[in-house]
Amino acid sequence: MATALHFPMASSLPSASTSAQSLRRRNLRTFCAINAHNKGKLPIPPINPRDPFLSKLASVAATCPEMFLNRPVNSDTPPYLDVFDSPQLMATPAQVERSVSYNEHRPRRPPPDLPSLLLHGRIVYIGMPLVPAVTELIVAELMYLQWMDPKEPIYLYINSTGTTRDDGETVGMETEGFAIYDAMMQLKNEIHTVAVGAAIGQACLLLSAGSKGKRFMMPHAKAMIQQPRVPSSGLMPASDVLIRAKEVITNRDILVKLLAKHTGNSVETVANAMKRPFYMDATRAKDFGVIDKILWRGQEKIMADVAPPEEWDKGAGIKVVDEF
Repeated sequence: MATALHFPMASSLPSASTSAQSLRRRNLRTFCAINAHNKGKLPIPPINPRDPFLSKLASVAATCPEMFLNRPVNSDTPPYLDVFDSPQLMATPAQVERSVSYNEHRPRRPPPDLPSLLLHGRIVYIGMPLVPAVTELIVAELMYLQWMDPKEPIYLYINSTGTTRDDGETVGMETEGFAIYDAMMQLKNEIHTVAVGAAIGQACLLLSAGSKGKRFMMPHAKAMIQQPRVPSSGLMPASDVLIRAKEVITNRDILVKLLAKHTGNSVETVANAMKRPFYMDATRAKDFGVIDKILWRGQEKIMADVAPPEEWDKGAGIKVVDEF
């Protein structure tokens, strides 16, 4: 093939640039003619239509073959990439889909944060002491769920020490718990409250403020009611300390009235119980009226059918002797 190519040379050279251009055009026409003549003889490998790189090269070669002639030898870029306006040789990692055999349930985008997933299931979780940031988030979630559907119930899971830490140090004002309580009372939705872990102080009030018949408690959860504590006074003058003490007493009276309202007990009963920290397990909280049901997962009926200790002693023939 090489011996069959004889390119005519220019007889006259009016200018070097003109001769070079005319020679390049003749070479290009000769190359295209030879390529067309030998197209049926030379095997052309099939082009994958899904390959964007090869498809682009084939289309450019068909429309403008001169772009592939006289390529620069010493170039910093890989060959043939300059034919692309914005080259994309492969899909981005976010667009790659794994095969079904690997994992057909693999998410194609990162999942949202866990509170957002719970909120999608109409679950509001209080897992920290009631500080302003927690109160703001809980109130906003309650309002959002009512806006989404005012008829569907809202599930409020509680594991909080209220406005104090587990060591008794005050971390928030009593108004934090009252803010969540007022938001619950304004909602049109039915609120199911569930105690998991601990519900202390203001958190116990939120537990008892759920819809009647929809207040639950895990078998090993704890509830506790106590009097509000005076925040650290520091170097405050005596008059300011007295003002704070009066405010704490007012908050205590409000807490007692609200607990009496939701538990069905008298104000005196709740006030006497709150003189010292009053701890309640699930059974005692149910008897006190804080909750309506213990989540035994089917064991509640079994525990209700168990005979009391006196019946066991009587069935075993054991006679109880009164102690003097």
